[in-house]
Amino acid sequence: MSTEESGSSADHHPPPFDGPPNSLEEELAAARAEPAPKPDINTVNESLRDGVNRCPRCGSTEVRQRASTTALRCLFCRYEWEEARVEEEFGLGDGITDLEGQVVSTGAAAIDADASAVVTLKCDGCGAEVVVDTKNTMNARCHWCRHTLNVSQQVPNGAVPDAVLPFKLTKEEAVEKIREFASSRRLFAHRAFKAEFVPENVLGVFLPYLVIDAHAESTFWGAGEIQTRRWTEGTDNNKTTYYSADVYHVQRQVGFTVDDLTVESSSARGTFGEENTNNIINTVLPFDTKNAVKWNANYLVGYTSEKRDLNVEGVIPRFEDQLLSIGRSRVEPSISRFDRGVRWEQEKLDVGGSRWIAMYLPVWIYSHQDDKSGMIHYIAVNARTGETMGSVPVSQPKLILAALTVGTFLEGAAGAFLVAAS
Repeated sequence: MSTEESGSSADHHPPPFDGPPNSLEEELAAARAEPAPKPDINTVNESLRDGVNRCPRCGSTEVRQRASTTALRCLFCRYEWEEARVEEEFGLGDGITDLEGQVVSTGAAAIDADASAVVTLKCDGCGAEVVVDTKNTMNARCHWCRHTLNVSQQVPNGAVPDAVLPFKLTKEEAVEKIREFASSRRLFAHRAFKAEFVPENVLGVFLPYLVIDAHAESTFWGAGEIQTRRWTEGTDNNKTTYYSADVYHVQRQVGFTVDDLTVESSSARGTFGEENTNNIINTVLPFDTKNAVKWNANYLVGYTSEKRDLNVEGVIPRFEDQLLSIGRSRVEPSISRFDRGVRWEQEKLDVGGSRWIAMYLPVWIYSHQDDKSGMIHYIAVNARTGETMGSVPVSQPKLILAALTVGTFLEGAAGAFLVAAS
């Protein structure tokens, strides 16, 4: 098969001349050019300073989270969208080893002790002023035009974080998780606890956390023992076991990074005492913080929230304890030869750099107050993973009866064994 071309040279025009091609130097310069900088975490709320979270299509403020997803839905035009994940939007997973000093986001900045919890927002719909008490809520509705107003601007009272991890489990799913947890402990549970459990008392709450990236180096000094001999002296019930061991001076050093280390930033969450068991919240960690999105107060509609009341300085002791714990776990494989163990006598931690952001994490909570002891018991459900843990008030008579029953059974079993042996 052949093709033929016809026509005069006048029918064909050469392409316009745009100058010589790029030189090698220009191409190398373009290749070495730095990529465009990522948005700054400190400007995450720049577009929300009027307190109004609008639908990007129609501008309505009637916005709600779509159940079991991270999507937001406009109730007026039905448009759905998702806020950008902060991990990619602000490059939070990058450059951890290059961090120097403390990099603290606006949402994690020091709380102004004189800042009021009461914030006045000017409704952009009708101009009315609406008061929001950030101790109890982060959103309100204009009583004139029904616009939904949200506290989105960073205020110096710990109320507004940088990011939020939306709820995933529905209330019905959380109630079922709590019911299963309580049912597995009904044998010893107090009668009042079983009788008063009602799903309506299961509440969704956003709790404040600081999420940290860091690189650190830890050093440990101590004594390790390797057993050389073991023997027993004595007879019958008067036997005593002895051992001898070589003792070594042990030193280990390890460098490591942490990505999204999660530490509570509410002082009330770090307690576990005679009045409550709310430290149980930390037993449902970890959260999938990589899926957290840019702060948008519409995710809080229908839930309650707590304010952060700890600054970075107040969290550092717990943060450093966790880093030392990570360091000890990292050096553990290298001390296996010391079969009598290693006793660490000194430890040192050097944090080369860290990055701190404030984040709201979702939890379903059920509480029950034991009228007899006055203690409040909590059952918590991780609203992302479904992990459930809690404290159930027990019936002392049931425990005593169980102990007596088990003791009688063991005594009977031991008697039967002696009879059989004889």
